[in-house]
Amino acid sequence: MANSKKIRTFTIFLPICSIAPNFSEEMNKLIKLHDAVAKVKDGMTIMAGGFLTFGGPNKIMDAIAGTALKNLTLICNDSAYVEKGFGKLIANKQVKKLIVSYIGANPATAEQMNSGELEIEFCPQGTLAERIRTGGAGLGGVLTPTGLGTMVQEGKQIINVDGKNYILEKPLRADIAFIGASIADIKGNLYYRGTTRNFNPLMAMAADTVIVEAEEIVEPGTIEAENVHTPAILVDYIIK
Repeated sequence: MANSKKIRTFTIFLPICSIAPNFSEEMNKLIKLHDAVAKVKDGMTIMAGGFLTFGGPNKIMDAIAGTALKNLTLICNDSAYVEKGFGKLIANKQVKKLIVSYIGANPATAEQMNSGELEIEFCPQGTLAERIRTGGAGLGGVLTPTGLGTMVQEGKQIINVDGKNYILEKPLRADIAFIGASIADIKGNLYYRGTTRNFNPLMAMAADTVIVEAEEIVEPGTIEAENVHTPAILVDYIIK
């Protein structure tokens, strides 16, 4: 009978702490308002969430309006109001270029546009959302028929697909996105109540730095996983 060889197996146990991070030590994302404002520099491109200031980072915008910052490019749904939100930045002439879908609620915007002090790139609201989304997703742009035959298509590439023309709308990104959230946990998971969600989740994906102004800050686990609209990995800072 042939000799049989026994194969020995070994199980190696390693302490978890040696191969995994210490999950009890969370990165501190909480910063003071003035520290958030200090991250904005002249000439930067910034995004600001909100719809006519509803669900927007209004305290942050008020704080920036109190500085000497200038030559900003602002990407937002609308130009808000003269006395509120990022509308103050426009009224103060801190913005050199505005990428926007609507300006009717802020007369200072129209005045500066007509005088040549403010460059405005109008973009249909749905297209604006898609351009931000593609910026966050790393795509080359979006094809849309919206705006064909109007001033919206001026200077833009027209692409024909299966006999139908589309405008190539290029993606949008920013140096900093200022987000308004209903609830944030200290890790950076965000929940937006109702229509305050608007542009906020898209902008949180499309900027190099994301700073959040939350109505309420809670401990991790307070927001149920299925209610997290923006995951913590996208958030850099939360205003205390």
